[in-house]
Amino acid sequence: MPTTFHEIPRERPLTPLLDRANTPDELRRLGEAELETLADELRQYLLYTVGQTGGHFGAGLGVIELTVALHYVFDTPDDRLVWDVGHQAYPHKILTGRRERMGSLRQKDGIAAFPRRSESEYDTFGVGHSSTSISAALGMAIAAQRQGSKRKSVAVIGDGALTAGMAFEALNHAADVKANMLVVLNDNDMSISKNVGGLSNYLAKILSSRTYANVREGSKKVLSKLPGAWEIARKTEEHAKGMLVSGTMFEELGWNYIGPIDGHDLPTLLATLRNMRDLEGLQFLHVVTKKGKGFAPAEVDPIVYHAISKLEPINAPAKVKKPSGPKYSSVFGQWLCEMAAHDERLMAITPAMKEGSDLIAFSERHPDRYFDVAIAEQHAVTLAAGMACEGAKPVVAIYSTFLQRAYDQLIHDVAVQNLDVLFAIDRAGLVGEDGPTHAGSFDLSYLRCIPGMLIMTPSDENELHHMLTTGYQFTGPAAVRYPRGSGTNAPIDRKLTPLPIGKGVVRRQGKGVALLVFGVQLPEALRVGETLDATVVDMRFVKPLDEALVSELAAGHDLLVTIEENSVMGGAGSAVSEFLAGQGTLKPMLHLGLPDYYVEHARPEQMLAECGLDEAGIEAAIRARLG
Repeated sequence: MPTTFHEIPRERPLTPLLDRANTPDELRRLGEAELETLADELRQYLLYTVGQTGGHFGAGLGVIELTVALHYVFDTPDDRLVWDVGHQAYPHKILTGRRERMGSLRQKDGIAAFPRRSESEYDTFGVGHSSTSISAALGMAIAAQRQGSKRKSVAVIGDGALTAGMAFEALNHAADVKANMLVVLNDNDMSISKNVGGLSNYLAKILSSRTYANVREGSKKVLSKLPGAWEIARKTEEHAKGMLVSGTMFEELGWNYIGPIDGHDLPTLLATLRNMRDLEGLQFLHVVTKKGKGFAPAEVDPIVYHAISKLEPINAPAKVKKPSGPKYSSVFGQWLCEMAAHDERLMAITPAMKEGSDLIAFSERHPDRYFDVAIAEQHAVTLAAGMACEGAKPVVAIYSTFLQRAYDQLIHDVAVQNLDVLFAIDRAGLVGEDGPTHAGSFDLSYLRCIPGMLIMTPSDENELHHMLTTGYQFTGPAAVRYPRGSGTNAPIDRKLTPLPIGKGVVRRQGKGVALLVFGVQLPEALRVGETLDATVVDMRFVKPLDEALVSELAAGHDLLVTIEENSVMGGAGSAVSEFLAGQGTLKPMLHLGLPDYYVEHARPEQMLAECGLDEAGIEAAIRARLG
């Protein structure tokens, strides 16, 4: 059984077996009797490395034994191993040649927080969002069939990711194409099944064995010649398995379901995976693991220990924290409670982001008006549309990168019908160490083209508070996009007062150059304005644009500079240029924003500097343009 640790080691642990298993080929040279010790060393090493760098924590601890077993049984990388999301892939990275690079995890020019094809041949599919693994592995299995290859495709998906419709679409389609593949459901002790123990493990070994499969196929051939006999036998087998194991739903979809088995029992894992590796057709293995396994605090509170910050050295001087305001997500959470007390029609919806979007207080005060739909962004948006049809006022709290997954629903189910749905779009712009899959780089671009959409970009906490009220009271779809992290400590006017729609505010009057700011770069722009004696404008609204103000600025300045933490292509700056071009106004423009490439993971301040969106970058770009 795995050792349980109570503290994160600060010194690199001794790992003599792990030192001999830098790749899966080396791992497969070890004896089976050594693997449990190896798993303990891998768990301790994972604790140490994440303590050094910070990062996702509990999910990786829960799949130590499963990761070891998969790489031991399957011939990776020739056999394709596809991880869902990637939160659980740190042990995989350690065992696939990246152990010594784990100290650079999530740092600039270091290894990524998620599997990435360009990083390793063992990362067969790049991920960041959930519920993609079965579709990707199915595609690989179909390609292998077409190529006449015997390589295996294995998808490892968590039970939380099964809530997304995409996973079930893939499960359903796989039966239609008669693929050969294995899906491993990592049920990490959060929901699906409690039926784990000796009997369940024993049945899994029997049902996954070649003997059972041969008997089953032989019986099928014999009974298929008798009308109705095979169907009766199949139903009898299905009902018998249904009484003993919990996979009837997957069996109905055409999968050979095995489990649930203990995901920390290495001998059972190895035996079952070997059996299933050699079976033809669609195989589904249900393993139950414990998130945070082996680290006592994470086992008790897996939500808190989903991810951790890096440990500071024991004797390090205390860091002097820069004064900052509340987190933008906290401002949203507090506004939501205030507005809910004011309006009984308010409903809050989130796709599994209660903690991240700071909906905890609301969920406790108004449980009957709070809906966490799990990882199901498409459903979240159309659910809101249905509520709005009946006079409710839904607020969808969603990360920018996750809203991309519900774009069709946003257009067809909300916008085309002009329904009153407010989108509180968190994590807009660059988010730091999680990298490009989690960055909110495109929301202004993909929202701006939707007719009837109200789009707002707050520059501080007070602006956010008022814009949420503005969007809530707007007739039709509205969006307020705000970044991760803390604000400027601006005093918040708690009155639920809307802003005049489509009106920007001149924050500093200068000459020559006008800086049109869409969002939280306003403080940097004001400092640059002081240096260059430039006009600085808080534009507030991307749509509708303050056209009168833009015309006035164009008439009175030599250069207009737009600033946004969004893709330059199609963003707020493009809106300004399009308007002026439509008016026949020729004016020198400089658009500052995110470049036309994916900005790699680093600290947020490093990413902003790379994009020229810090104070120095803004000033340098303007000076260069002025010649």
